[in-house]
Amino acid sequence: MSEAAAVRGPAPRRPGPRRAAGPGPFAHALVLAGRGLRISRRNTDAAIMSLALPIMLMLIFVYFFGGAIETGADHGAYVMYVVPGVLLLCAGFGAATTAAAVSEDMKGGVIDRFRSLDVGGTPILAGHVAASTVRNLLATALVFGVALLIGFRPAADGGAWLVVAAVLVAYIVALSWISAAIGLLARTPEAASGFTFFMSFLPYPSSAFVPIDSMPGWLHGFAEHQPITPAIEALRGLLLGLPVGDAPWIALAWAAGLLTSAVGLSGVLFRLRTR
Repeated sequence: MSEAAAVRGPAPRRPGPRRAAGPGPFAHALVLAGRGLRISRRNTDAAIMSLALPIMLMLIFVYFFGGAIETGADHGAYVMYVVPGVLLLCAGFGAATTAAAVSEDMKGGVIDRFRSLDVGGTPILAGHVAASTVRNLLATALVFGVALLIGFRPAADGGAWLVVAAVLVAYIVALSWISAAIGLLARTPEAASGFTFFMSFLPYPSSAFVPIDSMPGWLHGFAEHQPITPAIEALRGLLLGLPVGDAPWIALAWAAGLLTSAVGLSGVLFRLRTR
């Protein structure tokens, strides 16, 4: 090196070409949601069961038990009472499939492939939840159509329908995120499906099928204050044109709390499972 070069020091480094930014988390979530829907289309057994069970339960309660159940309501036949609860039951059954799908991904090693493509944990889980939401909305529409065929006649106006849609979507998303967290917690898809039974069981100790006053006294406290009851009361009142009070706001607050907790828990569990 010459004496002049030593004095000047090393030549400044020229900046290289900027690396193009890849798709963001939202784009990743949309792509993975499409993947989840394609998988659901191939997994016809789970799709049929998530649709058939709520419809069968609705038909059983309406035609087998409806004549013997006294709801104390003056707004029509038992079908008018039971449909809002069946809609929430349908949401629970449909969301439960998310747990098995997430557990299958964790077991199969596809998560490592996604992470090598710079896809984070939140978009992966959000894709599963988005696919679950689409499936659940289609299933809810089908269950509602069957309810109309067997005599359900809603009396909701335009504003009430918007609130009904908000409550249903909020609970579907919240339950799907809870299922995603369960899928991360379980070590096998079979175990994930078993754990979600407790979530699907919640509509039964509520006002979904019978009034809470007809239950044993020791069950009243839980049935009145669990998260599904205000959602059912809100849906029933809105659909039938009855006073609802604060039930929609309480239902949405429950859904927001469940969703926030599930998102935080699933983030922690994903980091623990993939570290």
